[in-house]
Amino acid sequence: MRLLVLGGTEFAGRAVVEAALGRGWEVTALNRGRRRLPDGVRALRGDRTAPDGLAPLAEGEWDAVVDTWSAAPRAVRSAARLLQGRVGRYVYVSSCSVYAWPSPAGYDESAPLVEGAEPDADTTDYTRDKRGAEIAVVDAFGAERSVLVRAGLILGPYENIGRLPWWLGRIARGGPVLAPGPRGLPLQYIDVRDMAEWILGAVERELSGPYNMVSEQGHATMGSLLDACVAVTGSGAELRWTDPGVILDAGIAPWTQLPVWVPPHTDMHDSMHSGNVSRALAAGLVCRPVGETVADTWRWLQGIGGTAPVRPGRPPVGLDPVVEAKVLGR
Repeated sequence: MRLLVLGGTEFAGRAVVEAALGRGWEVTALNRGRRRLPDGVRALRGDRTAPDGLAPLAEGEWDAVVDTWSAAPRAVRSAARLLQGRVGRYVYVSSCSVYAWPSPAGYDESAPLVEGAEPDADTTDYTRDKRGAEIAVVDAFGAERSVLVRAGLILGPYENIGRLPWWLGRIARGGPVLAPGPRGLPLQYIDVRDMAEWILGAVERELSGPYNMVSEQGHATMGSLLDACVAVTGSGAELRWTDPGVILDAGIAPWTQLPVWVPPHTDMHDSMHSGNVSRALAAGLVCRPVGETVADTWRWLQGIGGTAPVRPGRPPVGLDPVVEAKVLGR
């Protein structure tokens, strides 16, 4: 298989590149050349935000392209139009955020979508940017040659958002840790490597259409995630499980100040951790255990000196130690 990856050096794109190389595929990657690609990748230099940034793609044919773009939809529109006659299938890594808020518990791919998204728009907001890019892909490739991967929470090695790395770093410091309850709160996420393997399988099987891309609800819990962090760091940290009401009353923001966690029985939990993924499972999605994701992320962090890279433009995540101590003291 001949695969083109737009990007390929960070998180999801890098996982796709490595998985494709592992299958013996011929891989080409277009990016700005700021980070090193794995050996064996044909590197093309181009900035898709520049007027001539896609010039290196003027020639060539591929079986599929994988695109993880998260800004102005017009960048995806330009790439899709340029490649439509020379690429068999366009895989766009989108987001479950494209569904109209609030998404009901158990929502599937037929749920209502956000309104106001345009495929030729400049950067607006994350939700409409992702939906606009979806529209751009389908406009150019048609529904039968488009795969829309609507990812939820993505974890694993190379994470450049900082959610699991923050928890690992906090727990590695040891001592009492504010653990947001309840302990059995069901989580949905996708290991970036499992998503990459599913994407390549979708190309091989010539799948099309939208797919919610997370694990089944309850594949992990807040307890199993943080227990795994304690185990792999060996810190002896003490998880102090705290009622959601106490956390919210303290003004602590779910998802950002306490990454991954959102309080139960809320619209936010329904949207983040209650999606229906039966379509992806039927199409071959396999999710590894949470302990493996946590252990491999910790190993990667240790290998790069303990500090994860942070994607430019992303807000910081994590809880101020002073705030944590104050809540624990109550």
